[in-house]
Amino acid sequence: MKDLVSYIAKRLVTILLSIMVIVSITYVLMYAAPGNFFDIQRFSTSAQSTALTFEQVKQLQDSFEEKYGLNEPLWKQIAMYLGRALQFKFGESFSMPTVKIETLIAQKFPVTFLLTIFSIAVAVLIGIPLGIIAALRRNTWIDYTAMTVSMVGQVIPSFVVGVVLVMVFCVYLNVLPTGGLSGPLNWIMPVMALSLGPMAGIARYTRSSLLEVLNHDYIRTAYAKGGTDGAVIAGHALKNSLTPIVTVLGPQIAYLLTGTVWIENMFRIPGLGQLFVNAAATRDYPLLVTSTFILALTVMLMNLIVDVVYSLLDPRIKLN
Repeated sequence: MKDLVSYIAKRLVTILLSIMVIVSITYVLMYAAPGNFFDIQRFSTSAQSTALTFEQVKQLQDSFEEKYGLNEPLWKQIAMYLGRALQFKFGESFSMPTVKIETLIAQKFPVTFLLTIFSIAVAVLIGIPLGIIAALRRNTWIDYTAMTVSMVGQVIPSFVVGVVLVMVFCVYLNVLPTGGLSGPLNWIMPVMALSLGPMAGIARYTRSSLLEVLNHDYIRTAYAKGGTDGAVIAGHALKNSLTPIVTVLGPQIAYLLTGTVWIENMFRIPGLGQLFVNAAATRDYPLLVTSTFILALTVMLMNLIVDVVYSLLDPRIKLN
């Protein structure tokens, strides 16, 4: 237990340092990119309705930059943001100045979280049995069919799957709503689109890991004692082949939790993905940096959890 606590503490320090570097690089890249929030907005409504002079527009821009600290040196802006972010206080966004960014994330996160949980659950419930069947029926048409489906699922992007689902279930069959979250039916297509990729990866990893385990002597002994496929797989082989599956699940959960941009936009789902893509489109710097912060933190924490689960599943794996 002491080694585990020490390992987690060291990894948390590494995560903290990595976050600081990632945020700094994000700031530099944002300021190097052409255009900014003020240029994009241009206060067009005010300018057109009241015919503001150049001096008045410049005064508005100076006031805007002073409010958000954009007139400070870049290093100071980074330091100020990191000081707030480490307390999970991200300030206000440019486009919604009356709402704190942490409040926006808290409002959007539950939707993305539920979408992630449903998608991963479907991927696991289909992917693991598919991988087991393919392993037990190795080099048969069942194996080839299962692996072909898995390969297709891994190479086709989720937004392409989403388009196909819309064409089939909305345009031709007209049995599912095209978007929104007004009822249970609205979840079906987004979950199907998001779960196909993870399901394919889980199926392939389950098959390859299970085939390796099935070649071990203790599995042959279990069969020699009269064990059936179901008993041997459930009692011996599956548990020892879970480690590679955890490898797949960790990054997939992190990716989905940080916002499934294409799917959320396609199906008009008010989650983190839609929030973050709007920030990128409008050069909403505070919200854009926060999206990078949340993405990086989630991925690194999921990797830490995966490593810890590794050691719990297989005592031979040492944390160092």
